[in-house]
Amino acid sequence: MELGTLISLTLYFIVMLGIGLYAFKESTSDMTEYMLGGRTLSPKVTALSAGASDMSGWMLMGVPGAMYVSGLSSIWIAAGLTIGAFLNYILVAPRLRVYTEVANNSITLPDYFENRFEDKSRLLRVISSVVIIVFFTLYTSSGVVAGGKLFESSFGLTYETGLYVTAGVVVAYTLFGGFLAVSMTDFVQGCIMFVSLVMVPIVVLFEVGGINEVTQQISNVSENMMSLWVDASTGQALSAIGIISLLAWGLGYFGQPHIIVRFMAIRDVKDMKVARRIGMSWMIVSLAGAVATGLFGLAYMTKTQGGIEDPETIFIVLSQLLFNPFVGGFLLAAILAAIMSTISSQLLVTSSSLTGDFYQAFLRRGASQKELVMVGRLSVALVAFVAVLLAYDRDSTVLTLVSNAWAGFGAAFGPLVIISLYWKRMTFAGALAGMITGAITVLIWVFADLTIDGQPLSAVIYEIVPRFIVSCIFTVVVSLMTAKPKETICDTFEEVEREFDKV
Repeated sequence: MELGTLISLTLYFIVMLGIGLYAFKESTSDMTEYMLGGRTLSPKVTALSAGASDMSGWMLMGVPGAMYVSGLSSIWIAAGLTIGAFLNYILVAPRLRVYTEVANNSITLPDYFENRFEDKSRLLRVISSVVIIVFFTLYTSSGVVAGGKLFESSFGLTYETGLYVTAGVVVAYTLFGGFLAVSMTDFVQGCIMFVSLVMVPIVVLFEVGGINEVTQQISNVSENMMSLWVDASTGQALSAIGIISLLAWGLGYFGQPHIIVRFMAIRDVKDMKVARRIGMSWMIVSLAGAVATGLFGLAYMTKTQGGIEDPETIFIVLSQLLFNPFVGGFLLAAILAAIMSTISSQLLVTSSSLTGDFYQAFLRRGASQKELVMVGRLSVALVAFVAVLLAYDRDSTVLTLVSNAWAGFGAAFGPLVIISLYWKRMTFAGALAGMITGAITVLIWVFADLTIDGQPLSAVIYEIVPRFIVSCIFTVVVSLMTAKPKETICDTFEEVEREFDKV
């Protein structure tokens, strides 16, 4: 490893750990502080924290890799995500911030579901917690896989060593600093990612010789590479259902606990508009940079007759070839930032479910705040350990792992979150039916040995689409078939409406 690269990465690690130490001293005295930062996040930290925790290693590895292989047709995913993120800020963010505070100061999503429907059986809490633990462990594993690939391809270390280094640093600042450390490191990491995703494609563009030369080199690979309607990797035209599947990634936003928890933590709902503007600007520029990195990288490799074994490492390869070691180290830190920002958020959300939704709810109802924080830290370490074990399957692609977890969350919680925030008539039975039937739909779509015209169901249409539809239908139908919600639930809903109207 070059000395300059080593220095850049060392400084990055020191900053991350320093933030963790600061947060440890400032905001880890009780569960609300450890898991939600005391609801004190500023708009800029909220926005970049939500963005950085969302755009994990798949944005610097998965998206450029998809563009490198499939061409411009993969841009439909980026379009769907942009639309979904914007609607999430409009439809979910402000109402969820108000509702979670009014509904008994809910600090986790399962906590909100239980308080929203006054669920004495605690079924909603248990089922949603299980979904969070299972899918986030898988999601966290995708980040660790990305870290392993980074250290292997860039530093000559073994894949397994990369897993341990990635997980170790993230666990250190997350375990001690809690939500505030995660949010502050996300802010710094978001800035690093933004600069890198602007810098790399611009430099590559000049190296290749301008946009016309880029277009020519890409066309030399395949005339379909610059087509929005044809998947260049297969040569097949995208069907309407195929485009819907790619756009449907945006549906996942409404149910991602590690993203919407940022909305719950912002200091004032009135700050949400500023957060939306910052967050969407950051996202649009960053996604455009990721798309350009894949396409421009293909043009550069074609012109120089270079080659790469794994298309998902194109950002890494470009950072090593075109920049001096100090800058290259900064760019590699951007990938680590993308990976770590998401892992830390997922570890904390999973820890909050294990601690609040299982340990406190069923094992130690009278546990002190100090004890709960300790259990939360142990949970962070436990989930990280399991994620590393799962990551030993090095053949898993980052985008595939994220795709499965994203669909699981978006489908499990998305309809439930939206309908619960806008429809007073929604009942506990409707919520339970929507969550269960949607989860079953996803499992059938992914794992059942069923085909349409010889293709598996997940290859026909992204599983989040049928799951979202099924969940909405069952939620509404079952709610209408069961008794109206209790008067106290309706009163809380109306209180939220009044508070929201003030804003």
